[in-house]
Amino acid sequence: MITMKPSPTPRHTVKKATFPWLRYARRSVSLWQYVGIIILTVGLVACGDTPDADLRQFVNDTKARGKGRIPPLPEPQTFEIYAYDEEPLRDPFIPAKAVEAANNADSGLKPDTTREKDVLEEFALGSLKMMGSLEKNGKLWALLRAPDGTLHRTTKGRHMGQNNGKIIKITESELELKEIVPDGLGGWIERFSTLSASE
Repeated sequence: MITMKPSPTPRHTVKKATFPWLRYARRSVSLWQYVGIIILTVGLVACGDTPDADLRQFVNDTKARGKGRIPPLPEPQTFEIYAYDEEPLRDPFIPAKAVEAANNADSGLKPDTTREKDVLEEFALGSLKMMGSLEKNGKLWALLRAPDGTLHRTTKGRHMGQNNGKIIKITESELELKEIVPDGLGGWIERFSTLSASE
C-alpha cells in the first residue's frame, strides 16, 4: 500500500528590506528629540529664573533705601465750650422789626394827637426850603419857604412836616428834627431828618 504524504505548503518568507538611509533617519530622529528636550529644559530653567531675579533685585533696592519715617500725629484741637444764655438774646424765630415794634410799644412811643398842630405841619418836609436863619432876643429862628411862596419862621421845639417832626436843633445853615413814623407792624419808631439851607 502506498501512502501519500502531503507535501509541505511552501512558506513565503518576506525578507525585511533594509535600507541604509532608513536606519540613518531613525537614528537622526532620536538625536533631534534629545536636542529638543535639552533646549526645552534650558528654556524653562531660564524663564523660571527671571521673576525670581527681579524679585530679589526689588527686595535689595527696597532695603538699600532704608526705612521711612512716619510723622507724628498732630495734637488734637481743643474747642472752647460756649454756654448759650438765651436770657439777653432775642428769639431768632421772631423778626427783628417785630421785636423792635414790641419794644417801642412797651416804651409808649407814639405821636401826641392832643397837641395843637403848627402851620408848617400842613406841608411835606421835602416841599419846604430853608432860606436861612436869624437871631432875635437871644433865640435862633429858621426861615422856611412853603410851596405857595410864603415865608415862615420857626424855632426849636416847634413841629413841621407831616410825620410829627419836632425841631431839636437849629444852626445858621440847617435844622434837625425828630420824626415819629409808623414801623409797618402797628407800632412807631423815631427817625431823624435834616433840612439844609438852599444855596
